[in-house]
Amino acid sequence: MKVLINEKIVSRNLKVGQFTSLGALIVLGFGLYASYAWPEQVVLSFGALILGFLLSQFGIYFGNRWGRKPSVHERITASLKGLTRDYTLYHYLTPVSHLLVGPAGVWIIEPYYQRGTITYEKGRWRQKGGGILLQYLKIFAQEGIGRPDLELEADQLNLQKHFAKEFGEDEMPAVNAVLVFTDERAEIQADEAPIATMQIARLKEFIRQQAKDHALDAETVKRIQGTFPKDAE
Repeated sequence: MKVLINEKIVSRNLKVGQFTSLGALIVLGFGLYASYAWPEQVVLSFGALILGFLLSQFGIYFGNRWGRKPSVHERITASLKGLTRDYTLYHYLTPVSHLLVGPAGVWIIEPYYQRGTITYEKGRWRQKGGGILLQYLKIFAQEGIGRPDLELEADQLNLQKHFAKEFGEDEMPAVNAVLVFTDERAEIQADEAPIATMQIARLKEFIRQQAKDHALDAETVKRIQGTFPKDAE
């Protein structure tokens, strides 16, 4: 498997996360100090605390994606290690963050970091369990699960727009998507989900099965890969 990574984006976003998190601590510290030093300046201290909280959320967003070790793209790469040379894995080089192209087809890989029990019931995603610690993390140190189906739908649309420039309407390759959870403590109960959803440890096996069931011919694979960068930036 060939792996291509936009190292400039990785480096830039890592720095953004670090500076944003540091800035959040400074602003929150100032807000706390202001509440004691100038108790009559409620607007100042309250405004600083709100700004600090917002900055911390940005820091969490960037930290989850680029600050952890191993990073998200390193986890995805490791999970797919062993795929044949026909595959190319793109990180931050295409209209979507993580894309795999090969005999199994075109696959958007959308990573999530949440733990607890992840369910999809009656058209809604939920994150359950985990006790008080998980509830704390959901507020202060972890993103909510949100709507993965809508996020992937937007990614699929962006990729289809890219292919529309290179392929005729009858030749458009199918754009598939898979949702993976990188935290081994996540328990997945989403058999009814509109998107394939699984622990990242199952990803390689899943891709290999897709190649057996819906294999793309080598010429089509090369043509699709030809629409993306051939080297890392």
